[in-house]
Order: sequence, then C-alpha cells, then structure tokens
Amino acid sequence: MSGIKQVIVVRTDLEMGKGKIAAQVGHACVLGAENVRKSNPKWFNEWWNGQEKIVVKVPDPKELEEVKKHAIDLGLPWSEVTDAGHTQIAPGTTTCISLGPAPAELIDKVTGHLKLL
Repeated sequence: MSGIKQVIVVRTDLEMGKGKIAAQVGHACVLGAENVRKSNPKWFNEWWNGQEKIVVKVPDPKELEEVKKHAIDLGLPWSEVTDAGHTQIAPGTTTCISLGPAPAELIDKVTGHLKLL
C-alpha cells in the first residue's frame, strides 16, 4: 500500500447519470496524474504501481470550491474538470476536481471528512 493516493471530489447537485459520473471521474484521474507526472515525478512514480484512487462527494459548487481552496493552501496538486456541454451538463460547468496523486496524509487533511460517492 502506497503512501500516495489520488482523490476525486464529485458534485452531486448536478444529478449526473452513472456513465456521465464515470466519464468525469476518468477525466479527473488522467488530468491529475498528468499534472503530477510533470510537476512531481517522485510522487507520480510512487503512485503509479498501485494507482490508489478514492472518489468522494460534495453537495454543491460552494463546498467543491472550499475543498479546492484548502488543497491550494496546503500546496496540493489539483486539477479541475469543466464539462464541454455536449450531453447532460451546461457548457463550462465544473463537475469534479482531482487532488493528487500526493501523500495520503496531506490529502486526508482536505478530504478525510467527505463521504464516499
């Protein structure tokens, strides 16, 4: 078990279908991993073998923004997924964010209180 993980935080107020959520989480995982691969190869390489991912939920954009601000305050890498608007969601809507891959103890300070999706 690695000390590095990635957490995806999904908005539930958008009432996305299961497939839409899966696609948005997939986007967040890839964006977050690529961001960290470039910015912190050590964290990325430690994470790569196990690729631990956890998906949690927030009820609205306000709480998503609070999570993002807390991550920024702690210097955690994050990525934001903004929908193109081709299917269920209005263009430009932020659906989820990715935190990490980064040390689990840092991410837990930001997302440890959130419930699993």
